[in-house]
Amino acid sequence: MNWKFEVLTRAIGKERPRVNTITRQAYTPHKTKNYEELIKYSFIQKYGVRSQPSENEIALKITAIFKPPKSLSKKKQQELIDGEFGYLHKPDADNIAKAILDSLNGLVYKDDNQVADLLVIKKYGIEDKVEIEIHEL
Repeated sequence: MNWKFEVLTRAIGKERPRVNTITRQAYTPHKTKNYEELIKYSFIQKYGVRSQPSENEIALKITAIFKPPKSLSKKKQQELIDGEFGYLHKPDADNIAKAILDSLNGLVYKDDNQVADLLVIKKYGIEDKVEIEIHEL
């Protein structure tokens, strides 16, 4: 099976777990939790809930697209969008991948350890969004 969908928001990286100083329990920060829920929702909206997650090897391609800063001239913004320039700022590619991999656990595949092939691309574009392509191997 192959799936391709978009998450129409700026990519964020997985944040480190936080620890409640009173109860000493670890928890996922709200920003990360909300982002992971949006990824799940975007997949379900297009493909519905899967009755059985895949048990096969998975190849995943993540393209994180970032809108150029408004402070740049229109000409410079267009150069970034049209050019071969990568997005060399935070969030880090590995943290983008971790948030997406964790959000699709149990939905598309049983566990993210099934991901055998992973490509993360960060680039400039017209709007902030994340394109996700998943292929069963």
